[in-house]
Amino acid sequence: MDSGLLRRSRCSPLLHRKKKSDENLDRFIPNRSATDFNYAHYMLNGGKKKVEEDLNADSCFGMSSPSREEYRRQMAEIFNMNRCRILAFKNKPPNRVELIPQSHSGSGTHHSKPTKPRKRIIPQKPEKILYAPGLVDDYRLNLLDWGSSNVLAIAVESTVFLRDPWLLSDYDTSELVTIDDQLVTSVSWAPDGRHIAIGWNNSEVQIWDSTAKRKLTTLRGGHSSGVGSLAWNNQILTTGDMDGNVVNNDVRIRDHVVETYRGHTQEVCGLKWSPSGQQLASGGNDNLLHIWDNRRSMDPATQWLHRLEEHTSAVRALAWCPFQGNLLATGGGEGDRCIKFWNTHNGACLNSIDTGSQVCALLWNNNERELLSSHGGFTQNQLALWKYPSMVKTAVLTEHTSRVLFMAQSPNGCTVASAAPDETLRLWNVFGDPQVAKPAPKAVPESFPHMYRTSIR
Repeated sequence: MDSGLLRRSRCSPLLHRKKKSDENLDRFIPNRSATDFNYAHYMLNGGKKKVEEDLNADSCFGMSSPSREEYRRQMAEIFNMNRCRILAFKNKPPNRVELIPQSHSGSGTHHSKPTKPRKRIIPQKPEKILYAPGLVDDYRLNLLDWGSSNVLAIAVESTVFLRDPWLLSDYDTSELVTIDDQLVTSVSWAPDGRHIAIGWNNSEVQIWDSTAKRKLTTLRGGHSSGVGSLAWNNQILTTGDMDGNVVNNDVRIRDHVVETYRGHTQEVCGLKWSPSGQQLASGGNDNLLHIWDNRRSMDPATQWLHRLEEHTSAVRALAWCPFQGNLLATGGGEGDRCIKFWNTHNGACLNSIDTGSQVCALLWNNNERELLSSHGGFTQNQLALWKYPSMVKTAVLTEHTSRVLFMAQSPNGCTVASAAPDETLRLWNVFGDPQVAKPAPKAVPESFPHMYRTSIR
């Protein structure tokens, strides 16, 4: 057969009659979700073999001729074309219908219902109420802390009490220390949950071993007035006094004062180290918020990294965000009533929310993007739970009858203890059950248990 006849045969209308829907097959872009892979596998393997076997069978019986050879060539071309059409576009097949599981018990048939996500319920009542008669009503002090060994420390006038909050009897509270002529102004657990720092109104700071109930050392010389705020950063204990000084103390050495930050002109009400241990936030009764960075050399004239003046009242409530290292939440006093959010890298105020009452304390939820605030004044002695970043209020807890000055969080991050001058300490399951495994407490240097060998007694 000459080449002209072959070209005419290949263009025969019987073999290549095109439909409008097939005109653009050469521009097809495969869609994996619409591909029948079982059919494709058959055509690429079994289908091709069957066509070849049929054509070879004709040759074996001597049924070969020029026209049959041309027919075989045409069939091979059609096969190749169809092989390309295996991935031809078509609508996605409908989803497979699953059979509804049935259980036959007696004469009835029960169909299982799809399960809905369980709605989180925030209890409106505390799990437990403990009594703390004589709790001092002073916005500048910090008298409650919850250690990593699950022991609460609360200061009442001249005494520091320790208590496992889940013990049944109120008589299981133990007294750690009492100094009759002095007032406790602050308490703070060390990261190991055994040692505790206690600030006094005579400018001294004591370190105690809570297990042995023994005073290990007294830090003197860093302050000239009462120490109202404390914050640990591994072996560094940061202390803030009523004169506005912030001092870093290395508790392992005799000359414990290693650095002093000067920026506040009145009482230091709040101190908090960031989770990384690199930035320190300090709030004062002078309405100022300072961010200090221990990685940069401080200029004696301007030691702070940022000096933030947007609050219009005392800044006591400080809380570093657990899921964003440079995010800090702060709360202002009675003349301010705002919760503000800061980017501590550049000092920008990201948001400000007027809560309507004095902000006494702030805590982040470790399991959800939520912030808990405690309040006082204007008859709103409450705890409020906010969704971050929308700051939609999701719960209000109103059991206290006076301003809720102090809050502390349990080691697992679920329970919150709140204390107020109404002489009660209440435990709230406000943050629910943990959804993810909690990180281990920050490691304490190996030298920590022996750090007092050279300290002043």
